[in-house]
Amino acid sequence: MPLKRDQKYRSWVEVDLDNFIDNLREIKRLIGPKVDFMPTVKADAYGHGALEISSTALKNGARMLGVANADEGVQLRISGIEAPVVILGPSTTAEIEQIIKYNLTPSVSDSSFAKKLNNALIKSHHKLPVHIEVDTGMGRGGTMHTEALGFVLEISRLSNIILEGIFSHFASSEKMISYNEQQWKSFSDLLADLEYRSINIPIRHIDNSGAVLNYPDFKLNMVRPGIMTYGIYPSPENESKARLAPVMSFKTTIVLIKDFPAGYGIGYNSTFVTTRPTRIATIPVGYGDGYPFILSNRGEALIRGWRAPIVGRISMDMCTIDVTHIPGCSVGDEVVLLGRQAKESISANEIADKAQTISYDVLCALGKRAPRVFLQKGKKEAVAPRLRRIFVPDEEKSISRIDNIIRHCLQTRARDEEMGNAIYYEMFETLFGKEDRRLELRSGFRYDIRIAKLPETQNAVPSRKYLRVSTHIEYRKIIRDTIFMIGCASNHSQLAALFEDPRCEYRWLLSDGRHLSTERDFNVECVRIDHEDIPIIEKKKTKRGYEVWCGSETLKRKINKEVKLEIDISTKQAKDNKIFPVYLIYPVRGLEIKFDYANAGIKNVHEESFFAGKHPQPSVTGKKGKSIAVKISDREWIFPTSGVIFIWDA
Repeated sequence: MPLKRDQKYRSWVEVDLDNFIDNLREIKRLIGPKVDFMPTVKADAYGHGALEISSTALKNGARMLGVANADEGVQLRISGIEAPVVILGPSTTAEIEQIIKYNLTPSVSDSSFAKKLNNALIKSHHKLPVHIEVDTGMGRGGTMHTEALGFVLEISRLSNIILEGIFSHFASSEKMISYNEQQWKSFSDLLADLEYRSINIPIRHIDNSGAVLNYPDFKLNMVRPGIMTYGIYPSPENESKARLAPVMSFKTTIVLIKDFPAGYGIGYNSTFVTTRPTRIATIPVGYGDGYPFILSNRGEALIRGWRAPIVGRISMDMCTIDVTHIPGCSVGDEVVLLGRQAKESISANEIADKAQTISYDVLCALGKRAPRVFLQKGKKEAVAPRLRRIFVPDEEKSISRIDNIIRHCLQTRARDEEMGNAIYYEMFETLFGKEDRRLELRSGFRYDIRIAKLPETQNAVPSRKYLRVSTHIEYRKIIRDTIFMIGCASNHSQLAALFEDPRCEYRWLLSDGRHLSTERDFNVECVRIDHEDIPIIEKKKTKRGYEVWCGSETLKRKINKEVKLEIDISTKQAKDNKIFPVYLIYPVRGLEIKFDYANAGIKNVHEESFFAGKHPQPSVTGKKGKSIAVKISDREWIFPTSGVIFIWDA
């Protein structure tokens, strides 16, 4: 959809998300339902806008995203992307801190880097998935395929590294040549050797765009298409093998029109001289915008559905077009440098041929100073700013810069500096607590509490003074580790210490120290992830309380993915406490808390709710004398410092 002539930008890049989605559907058709895909979104998604393209790809079935370096991965993370992000290029030791902090998946080709990464992971108490790159003939990154088996065995022995993936890269997949078959054989032989030695690496990928089109039998359980997702064929020979639609258009407007006599020089050094009375249009695009200088006197543009030649030398910020043959041409007319107008179109491959380069170069360069206008269903969906890239040269300085921007926005909105600062610090403390705490988001929070009379026993706990408490907790979250802990504290000091450990998944305060013991009266009955029982590895008493450690090697395949977590706990509660609190310490979307007291022998039970969020009033239902249920819609967010307290008479 062409933007109107009163459009406010000097030049702009249109990104057609509908075409992008159609290209993804075509890829899924080609690879079949059993193969996952990882779209390549490096170099700002080949100039299309990494954040918007990544978000759209994930909504349409992408399992993970491929980037070139840690910096690109960080940009996605700080923009809100939580899906697995694979760094396809070799990482440096300087990037290790970012890789761990932002849960990126590096590719590993070098044992020295792998060992340094593992040591850093041990120190930070983290485990991290990696993908091993194998050089089967590209001659670039990756460990040599002749040495790959030993390298994989070496990496598999590193304690905190999870072997999630292994991949290679075709050198000439856009062509049907025997070299591709040699590469495929080398990689296939390696995978067979690994399988023979019972080394299972779950994700295997080698197919790029060219291989998806030319070698349908070569695909493994994942492909990583790049250029074809943006509607560009790797070579003209591939055009009959798929239905792809270009995603990017580059447009501007005419800012000046002048008439020149014959013999007049146009542009620097007069490389074009008029041979007749000539009408020349000036557009505000030059090589500073990524429009190739080499297209001087050889490029073309579309105006009013006509092709018009670029004449004269392309300047940094302007170039000139001969519009003598175009009737009615005027200032403000839309000019298409890449894309379609009426029945004419200019493709990236056409520009690449004239500029003596490749379409990848064209897409990445065009419109460097132009905003990205994202179109969906024929309408403007969003506009990304001219300065596309979020620079993260020094992380702490960047975080400080972000904090200052947020604080200034709040000051402006509140129209008061002091009030803006107060809101900022309250918000920061609510969401993060501490500066280095990882923000955890949970959804579908369900908390079932059943309290009942405690059976008469001969143990140290006087039954008549206590109630039996059975709780079932469930929620969805992104899992980061294969091992985690459920803690029980005897006092608030121990509880605070449990909050310091990022691996502590759930915390309980057993507040009555007279008769209750954490080891005896707090019991984790069951832990499940995605309906699979997770074994309890260890139970121990420490300075910070009673710790129950759970984990399984099967969780490796779930790292950085959203899972459903369930915990069943049985414990005791002093009857004369007369309260049972449930506090939320993480942002939660959707909430239901049920309190069943039918067999507890307590009366006059009621709830007191306090919720921070857009809709703080929950729905409260129940059966008198039996139960109370508090519910907030799954569409609504509840922020920390929220909760419910159930109160009764003894």
